[in-house]
Amino acid sequence: MNFAALTPWAPRTLSILRIMAGLLFLQHGLQKYLGFPAPAPANMSALLYVQGAIEIIGGILLTIGLFTRYAAFIMAGDMAVAYFMAHFPRSFFPLVNNGNLAVLYCFVFLYIFFAGPGPWSADHGWMKQD
Repeated sequence: MNFAALTPWAPRTLSILRIMAGLLFLQHGLQKYLGFPAPAPANMSALLYVQGAIEIIGGILLTIGLFTRYAAFIMAGDMAVAYFMAHFPRSFFPLVNNGNLAVLYCFVFLYIFFAGPGPWSADHGWMKQD
């Protein structure tokens, strides 16, 4: 197979990854604040309210591709903190401590921080950033 033919699609695929990660992350914040699409956690601590705000604001910014690198950096750090506070104390292994999603989000956001928003973004169109 000629994989070189796929290379022109890489920037657009980056945009799709960013949009999907933003929408999926947004759900977690909406759950905490609105109980949608799943019921909110029973005990909402102050830390979970801050987490929910980062998920909503960051999810929206990432989805539309506005201030993408800043949002992705904050969200990657947020997921690293969430992993080490909520999951790591239960076990070293993410499969055992249910931290797979936090680790994956962390590295996806870190990749987006370095790679940029892609061509289908407000940053690209408005601010001429890549």
